[in-house]
Amino acid sequence: MSSTRFKTIIIGAGTGGMCLAHGLRRAGMDVAVYERDRTRTGGLNGYRVGISPNGCRALKACLAPELFDTFVATTGAAYTYLTMYTERFRELLAMRFDDLSHSGDRPEDKDYNVSRMTLRQVLFTGMEDVLIFDKTFTHYEQHADGTVTAHFADGDTATGDLLVGADGASSRVRRQYLPHTRHAETGLVAIGGKVALADTNAHLLPPRAMNGMSMLFDRRGQFGTVHAMRLPWQGGAPREGIGANDAALIEAWPGLRYDNTTDYLSWGLSTSRRLTPADVLDRDATDLHGITLALTAGWDPRWRELVATSDPSATLALSIRTSEPVPPWQPSSVTLLGDAIHTMTPGRGAGANTALRDARELRDRLVRMRDGELSRDDAVGDYEELMRRYSALAVKESLEFMNDNGTARWPVIGPLSVLAQRSAMRLLNHIPPAKRQMARRMQKVRDSELV
Repeated sequence: MSSTRFKTIIIGAGTGGMCLAHGLRRAGMDVAVYERDRTRTGGLNGYRVGISPNGCRALKACLAPELFDTFVATTGAAYTYLTMYTERFRELLAMRFDDLSHSGDRPEDKDYNVSRMTLRQVLFTGMEDVLIFDKTFTHYEQHADGTVTAHFADGDTATGDLLVGADGASSRVRRQYLPHTRHAETGLVAIGGKVALADTNAHLLPPRAMNGMSMLFDRRGQFGTVHAMRLPWQGGAPREGIGANDAALIEAWPGLRYDNTTDYLSWGLSTSRRLTPADVLDRDATDLHGITLALTAGWDPRWRELVATSDPSATLALSIRTSEPVPPWQPSSVTLLGDAIHTMTPGRGAGANTALRDARELRDRLVRMRDGELSRDDAVGDYEELMRRYSALAVKESLEFMNDNGTARWPVIGPLSVLAQRSAMRLLNHIPPAKRQMARRMQKVRDSELV
């Protein structure tokens, strides 16, 4: 086949799929992205995602320079603290985010907070000729000539030289291509929500929690998370006091017209399925608020007010699953990236960043194919071999984080282990060298240059 006319079909316009699309188009290659949502504002409601150096380097490599600058300009205010508390907001362990970062001063070597909706709009920018909405993928056909055809629910088809499944944890591409793969249930369910950040609710969190990320651990092994997210705009315009360059980028950025994100506090509760109603995943937002309040009945009143006053339309529940290792497979005209092949718990915040790294690694090898250095199957196989290695580490460390904090093993570990966990955190809080070592271990899976 002629690499100059090589066409890649991407199923799913999520973070990894769109990053890959940018990278291929910048390399002069033909690419089309098919997304099941009907519009560019569908699917996401602005929850925070942390972009680590792994993810930033992928975005820097794949996005046009001015769009990468726009990504940086549209991220939220940097966090100052990572603080771990009891369920009553009593401090167990506090670290400054400066201690969690071991990279240089380049923009692509930093950690960023971004609304998922904002990141989505950044990645959609300038891709109108590549992105096709309202296309629900059903199945594919591989042909003897090496091409592959994607089929959609409306009867349309698309034929190319490579089909990339970037369609999430419930990937239909993976289900057909690697039907033997399995996701393991961790026994956990996560419930999350958010509330607009305003002067009237600034009292809901301790000062450190209002300037960072917080984790709360209770005596039953449950844990909560709270993020304070401040955006560089207010009322659809650049916020007063941000840098002139960032203000100019935001004013010129068409994605702001579609972004519904404002400053907010987001919360999440991870708990054992044994504690929740059997149908918790099917409950509406009002019920989820009530379930969360019941599960955290003894928690600090500020947490309970945060939950009770949250936006019902933005509350959701999901089962936390993790991928099981997959033996190597023969590379072909179909491949996978992101959650479609390596679903992981949110324990290390590595999911989106691993998907972004996938996009960069696959783009790099397809460029080498374009230049005649590799065949298609060699390019895809080289990517898949590397991806299996680093994603296995991310999956493993993400699951270990949940286990280390007791939740995934609850209720086997019991209250004595929770007490030991709290004591260990308090001890670490007073031993700076040990705390720095812990910070480096936490960051390792989010920054491949530390591995």
